[in-house]
Amino acid sequence: MFSILKTPSYLAPSKKCFQLLILKANESYYVNRNALLPTQAQVIICGAGAVANSVAYHLIENGWTDVLILDKGRIGEGTSHFGSGTLGLFKPIAERNIILYSIKLYRQLQAKGFDIGLKQCGSLNLAQTSERMISMKRRIAYNVPTGLHCEIIDKNALQKMHPYLHTNDLVGAVWVPEDAVANPLAICKAFAQLAVEGGAQYVENCSVDMVVTENGAVKGVQTKNGFISCEYFVNCAGMWAREVGSQCTTKVRVPIQPAEHFYVTTNPLPGVTHDLPYIRDYDSSIYIREFNGGFMVGGFEPNAKPAFVNYRIIPEDWKSNVPCDWKHFTPLWEQANNRLPVLKTSTPTLINSPDTFTPDGKWIIGETPEVRNYFVAVGMNGNPLQGAGGIGRAVAEWIIAGEPTQDLLSFDVQRFLDLHNNRQYLEQRIKEIVGRRYSIFYPKQTDYRYARKLRCSPLYSILEERGAIFETRMSYERPLYFDTDKPGKYGRRITPPPTFYEPRFLCFMKNEYEACQEGIGIIDMSSLSKTRVRGQSNFVVDWLQRLCSNDVNIPIGGIVHSGMQNERGGYENDCVLVRESESTYLIISPTSQQTKAFHWMRRHLPNDGSINLKDVTSMYSVINVVGPNATEVLSKLSQSDVNLQPFTCKEVNIGYASGVMMMSFTNTGENGFSLYIPSEYAIHVYDRLISIEPHYGARDVGALTQRFMRIEKFIPFWGDDLNSNTTPFEAGSDYKVKLDKEYFIGKFALQKQKDEGVTKRLVMFTLKDWRRWEDIWAWGQEPIYRNNKFVGTVTSAGYSFALDKLICLGYVSRPGHYQKRKIFERRDFTIDNFILDPSAQYEIDLAGRRFQADPHMYPPKPAYSSTRTLLDEENEAIQERYVPVVNKLKKNLSWADFCE
Repeated sequence: MFSILKTPSYLAPSKKCFQLLILKANESYYVNRNALLPTQAQVIICGAGAVANSVAYHLIENGWTDVLILDKGRIGEGTSHFGSGTLGLFKPIAERNIILYSIKLYRQLQAKGFDIGLKQCGSLNLAQTSERMISMKRRIAYNVPTGLHCEIIDKNALQKMHPYLHTNDLVGAVWVPEDAVANPLAICKAFAQLAVEGGAQYVENCSVDMVVTENGAVKGVQTKNGFISCEYFVNCAGMWAREVGSQCTTKVRVPIQPAEHFYVTTNPLPGVTHDLPYIRDYDSSIYIREFNGGFMVGGFEPNAKPAFVNYRIIPEDWKSNVPCDWKHFTPLWEQANNRLPVLKTSTPTLINSPDTFTPDGKWIIGETPEVRNYFVAVGMNGNPLQGAGGIGRAVAEWIIAGEPTQDLLSFDVQRFLDLHNNRQYLEQRIKEIVGRRYSIFYPKQTDYRYARKLRCSPLYSILEERGAIFETRMSYERPLYFDTDKPGKYGRRITPPPTFYEPRFLCFMKNEYEACQEGIGIIDMSSLSKTRVRGQSNFVVDWLQRLCSNDVNIPIGGIVHSGMQNERGGYENDCVLVRESESTYLIISPTSQQTKAFHWMRRHLPNDGSINLKDVTSMYSVINVVGPNATEVLSKLSQSDVNLQPFTCKEVNIGYASGVMMMSFTNTGENGFSLYIPSEYAIHVYDRLISIEPHYGARDVGALTQRFMRIEKFIPFWGDDLNSNTTPFEAGSDYKVKLDKEYFIGKFALQKQKDEGVTKRLVMFTLKDWRRWEDIWAWGQEPIYRNNKFVGTVTSAGYSFALDKLICLGYVSRPGHYQKRKIFERRDFTIDNFILDPSAQYEIDLAGRRFQADPHMYPPKPAYSSTRTLLDEENEAIQERYVPVVNKLKKNLSWADFCE
């Protein structure tokens, strides 16, 4: 019997520890080491791993041949030198699409004669618990209709596919036949060879000392061997990417942190064949694949070890500074022995091969917000090979086209702030990021444990005492809901276990919702992104008119909701603009847009400096005061007339606090106001609101209740329902587009879409036969079927307390065979006709079970309502669709007219 604790021969580091099992790198015979360093190149790529070489290859394939690749060492000697080689498609759609392209590309490489060890062996994804099985059923639901073959199999089928597998403790498994394995180093070198054959040039042993910028764009690269001018720079430096980002005239943030990443390989074992499917045992945090006639065991442990924590930078001899920590890997190895008992007879060799991880466990791709033409492609999170092919194509096409050519929002480098690049933050966060790769994700119930309490509202401590359970968004702590039960031992409130069924905190949310309908709901919205725009009056207005699709030439004190579109008409920002003076606007964007929206505006600034942008997010705390008693309470606290017209604002005093911007709109679609409070006054204003007489019914309200109210009002969310590939016409927000004004970015695309009609439309669905207390809930990504044909995916979902139903938003598209029919040549048969056709029967798949659903183009009326909102009368006139209205005030008013 093999016992890891009693076998000292492999506990010692010895020669087995880091020999990489005879995986010797072939000589880079295609690299001319005697070549002189060129003085210029169109594109310089830093790093020569799998991702870097894939970017070079795809640039060459697209006709860009003036490409130079620099590496401080040799090709493939960094994080690409060794890895699991697994290629898994059982992922969220955006990630899966990139990996799918990678697999197709690797097949082409093998067909060209490259010995890359590609084997389509399939994968077995195991579930030890019913919750894990539900999680996998949800993945099956959205993967199958979009083209991936995956199916649930029983224990007998498992045993036949993998005879070494112990199955007694399993409740189910999913078979994915298209998954594969390959040799990471061989593919890395194949890309390099093809890039060189196409005209790219490699220079090894040449470190990047500084990326030089000029006028906010890349100018060139200073190396230890000299200066090279270039137009584009691509940071693919793997573990060194963050360091390379700091070596720039304008520092670029690349928030990655290497973690020690362990593998065990065994000696060849009798009967082990090369076509065995590889295993993902999520609940044991391990995977197992066949490797050289034996097995490779790897893992994503719940408490990982950040690498090189005792060094300021990664040491030159880094391979000597990654100890083989058997004590750390022992729990995973024991789990592997349980899953494959044959491992107990093997001789294991432990390998510590660090890889880079990101603060949210997703790849980092795209053009940086700090420097134009500076691109990054890093953060492979334990498997560089898996995304290398698809990421290389995505980055190359982005460089060539000047914008992404596919959905990359989840991976965009612009989702981060400076704080994410803080090394102490990264070292803490990465401890859990590694394990989250295999953890069950419960939407809105699974948040981070490490690196918390960083960005906090001034109200944080008070709200925590009052029962706030926080979530993080852009590292900002936001109350998700309020647990108003008495705290337990030591004054702590215990977060209930997460579930795919009715959340155990729904009772608290119901009370919050009722406060917003019958009394006052107080919502801390301080995390919203806020940008102040200043300049000469006519310059500012003209500039914003060019950026925004709505008419933003509004009176002082007016508010307008608008999108900022790209040339395709898609959203780059969904924002609210407040005109503070003739030459000043405050722009309010979603929390997650703080970097991306600011960068979009900055990149379109005129070169003459006539317009100034300033991020003022931290200057103001924001409190939404929602409910029928909001006007009376604020009138009492401010001692002024607060009967504002919808979508206007004025400056008021609240209690002793002055300079509070009071806006007659909320982020819920409900009756109420948004208070933009100088942060030093936030506690005072909140205290006055929450301490108001009890009969007003003031209550704290969390972000999840606010989200459900927005969905109930059919208000789409940025990042869920709106992104760079969706337009206002598709989202039903055409009332925010003014095609009759002068040119704005995206106008021509939107005009064409209006003339020709759209092929997809955002629709609200209410589930008919769904039972709140018994059935699985929808949270997003669930497939939508029309007459048994897949037509779209749920983008956001929530529970409507007014309707007592689960509601989903999602885009419905015309299936291909419908688009080809003559019926759509008729002008009177629109996408709305297609969606609302009386013969159409809709279903939404929740983890393998389909529920009937009714489509709505406008929010359905609740059976009853205790209140009517400011906009109810207008909503009824447009079939209950929430449409904000900008009141045209007298043009000669000034900001002073709205101030106390």
